[in-house]
Amino acid sequence: MALTQRLEIRQSQALVMTPQLMQAIKLLQLSNLDLATYVEGELERNPLLDRVTEGENDPAAGVREPSTEAPANGAEPAAEWQKPDANGHGTIEDSFDTGIENVFPDAAEAAPRPAPSEPPAYSEWASVGSGGREDGDYNLEAFVPAETTLSDHLADQLSLAIVDPVRRMIGQHLIDLVDEAGYLTGDLDAIAEKLGTRAGEMEAILAVLHTFDPPGVCARNLGECLTIQLKDRDRFDPAMAALIGHLDLVAKRDFNALRRICGVDDADLADMVAEIRRLNPKPGLAFGSAVVQPIVPDVFVRVGPEGGWAIELNSDTLPKVLVNQSYYAEVSKTTKNDGEKSYLADCLQTATWLIRALDQRAKTILKVSTEIVRQQDAFFARGVQHLRPLNLKTVADAISMHESTVSRVTANKYMATSRGIFELKYFFTSSIASSDGGEAHSAEAVRHRIKQLIDAESAQSVLSDDTIVERLREAGIDIARRTVAKYREAMRIPSSVQRRREKQAPAGVAS
Repeated sequence: MALTQRLEIRQSQALVMTPQLMQAIKLLQLSNLDLATYVEGELERNPLLDRVTEGENDPAAGVREPSTEAPANGAEPAAEWQKPDANGHGTIEDSFDTGIENVFPDAAEAAPRPAPSEPPAYSEWASVGSGGREDGDYNLEAFVPAETTLSDHLADQLSLAIVDPVRRMIGQHLIDLVDEAGYLTGDLDAIAEKLGTRAGEMEAILAVLHTFDPPGVCARNLGECLTIQLKDRDRFDPAMAALIGHLDLVAKRDFNALRRICGVDDADLADMVAEIRRLNPKPGLAFGSAVVQPIVPDVFVRVGPEGGWAIELNSDTLPKVLVNQSYYAEVSKTTKNDGEKSYLADCLQTATWLIRALDQRAKTILKVSTEIVRQQDAFFARGVQHLRPLNLKTVADAISMHESTVSRVTANKYMATSRGIFELKYFFTSSIASSDGGEAHSAEAVRHRIKQLIDAESAQSVLSDDTIVERLREAGIDIARRTVAKYREAMRIPSSVQRRREKQAPAGVAS
């Protein structure tokens, strides 16, 4: 067959990911913090975007006319799920407020500011303190001292403990290898070879670091960390050394073996174990710990006025931006070439699509959350034991969306309920078949049931995994033994043997 060149025309269908579609998908899966950061970046890049501030007025133009093509975001849409009626059908009352226009109320002439009542010296001081600004609006956080890190704390002690500059340099290198928990990472022999010194010298310098505050810092493992703290308290005797050498038995709560190894009775062993539990296994966390950011919920679920559930978005997490049409009309009159016109048109299109994407994101989150509340109505009313099996396809089919869209909506989103704050993905659990052929059970509800059975057991009747399986089957839950073991280990519950040792141990040892 000869190879020839020819022209052909073919017609085919393909999904094209436009920049606007990619932007909408990206915004859908962002958390509220990431979304705020993204919008702040767009406000800096796009001159036609303005931030909406409560009570903000435009003293110059008075009104910022809205874009007729871009629905405004920043509204507070809400939906209410009513309890099923006599026919078993529930109703959702939508109160989407999508008619809010990007219009600022007319602003009156700005009233002159009253004369300052402070003495001139105070006013001058306030102006200097605010960085030259007359309004005295400065950031109080700028006056807060920096938090002392563990590395800085150890370096300050190193400068006093070691005078020789070479040994101090080695000590600083070891301090740089200490992680946030206070443990020394890396092998001393490899470090000594890298620095060109003897391993004995490294051990001597490390021994000095072991005397630093907090006690237990610069240890290479948990046993060494506890040993340093016990020596600091003058409680490291041979019996305690034997106990530290068998921490695995302490974790297993094998107190009979520990009594034989340490050569002590029940009372002494109880005191030794209590002493170890008073120690700090991660001494470095007291310095320079990362600030824990509180979870800000995206959706609120409250009891409705008629006994149902009212679902509304958290308006504080919704960025409020608009297109400044007045500024666009003013600038478009002064454009001189095609480049400026193209740039201005791109800014307008980008701003319009951003507002549409934000509005669509808010509506989608509310729609998915409303369906989740409808599906998990029993959970909100009676607790986790009534959580139903739920997957993405069920929600997607109910609201006529794709599974990938529901997956993106539920990522990094949180719902505040009367039972606490839960990630939206929490309500999606696998199903476990019923032993009597009835409705399937949620995996999360089964885990909760297992924990209830174990919490209710006594020292004389500790439940094995096989016994838990039998109890669950009596309650109509068909589950395998390996599944019970997997759920128990996921909840960090020890085995029946370890629980029996702990419950039968003398008072003070198992506490």
